[in-house]
Amino acid sequence: MIERRTVFKAALAAGASVVLAACSSNSGDSGQGSGQQKQPANAQPMAKITAEPAVDTKDASVLQPVLVKVSEGRLIDVKVSADGKDVQGALAADGLSWASSEPLGYGKTYTYAAKATGTGNTTAELTGSFATVMPANQVRATLNPADNAEVGVAMPISVKFAAPVQDKAAAEKALSIKTSKNIEGAWGWLNSMQVDWRPKDYWPANIAVNVSAKLYGVNLGGGNYGKADVTTKFKIGRNQVVTIHTPDHVMNVTRGGSPYKSYPCSNGLDSVTDRNTPNGTFIVMSREPNAVFDNQRYGYTNINKKWACRISNNGEFIHENQDNAAAIGKTNNSHGCVNLLEVDAKDYFDSALVGDPVEISGSNLPGPTKSDVKDWLYDWKTWQSFSAVK
Repeated sequence: MIERRTVFKAALAAGASVVLAACSSNSGDSGQGSGQQKQPANAQPMAKITAEPAVDTKDASVLQPVLVKVSEGRLIDVKVSADGKDVQGALAADGLSWASSEPLGYGKTYTYAAKATGTGNTTAELTGSFATVMPANQVRATLNPADNAEVGVAMPISVKFAAPVQDKAAAEKALSIKTSKNIEGAWGWLNSMQVDWRPKDYWPANIAVNVSAKLYGVNLGGGNYGKADVTTKFKIGRNQVVTIHTPDHVMNVTRGGSPYKSYPCSNGLDSVTDRNTPNGTFIVMSREPNAVFDNQRYGYTNINKKWACRISNNGEFIHENQDNAAAIGKTNNSHGCVNLLEVDAKDYFDSALVGDPVEISGSNLPGPTKSDVKDWLYDWKTWQSFSAVK
């Protein structure tokens, strides 16, 4: 995954000001014991510079821009720097403010050097520094699907974090999706390290999807902050759906809602619930031209099969099993996989995309909710309840 760290406009708390004005009168009145000259009665207000975050701020956020302002004058020079490098920014056309235009770094001390002119040839300066927050840990996130992938209409979007997220709402608010059509969908946390987005119904075919996770600077809780922004863009392909009613021994494939292909199959052994092909809506998780199967519980290891499409990380695949040709289309006797004849398995394999839905019914075994991809095993209302943003 290519990480893209986008420009953030940085964070910061309200600011104090430092004003250093030149004397504008030589009246000789030294009535002020401190040595500060008394201004003439008709003196004009002098320039005053303020900044956000204020001088001496600690643990400043990095999510909002640094802002320097002046009243009763015009800014003539503003520098904000750290480690010998100036922060990029721009002075407003009216000279009344300056704002940064690049992200600030974690755990850095930034120094102000700002000047302004005021009335009566007076000048004002702002000096001092502030410090940004230093995370206990910077947590990396990854996005799936990857850039430029073409996926099936049931493909969820997954954001996986390298450490548990305590403030799930803050993380979720940093995620956004743009599509070429208005689509109803929701984020749902599958665990403390993974949040998925799925549409209410399958994706429309042939649309573009752009995902942005602006996680840099986000407080994830427990001293953890997002390490970097990540983005991805991908395409939803044609609408292809597999349906299997296990007692029928047939795997049907539709395209665009119309019948496309039909293959005889053998599914999990009906008489042993643990060997049933589970009910539920799954997706094609991977496509493997050759796969090795092991199940010590049922006494087989290193069994090689071709044209395997994984539909669950609990061990269920759609794959070739020419050795079981006598049962295919007639009886269910597998250990949970969908067995096809070799020619049919190759034909289906070539047509499949990762993310294609596989709808299974008719068995006695419910879908495994410990699977990595279980988004479609929940009804819509239940899925919505997994969101941390209420």
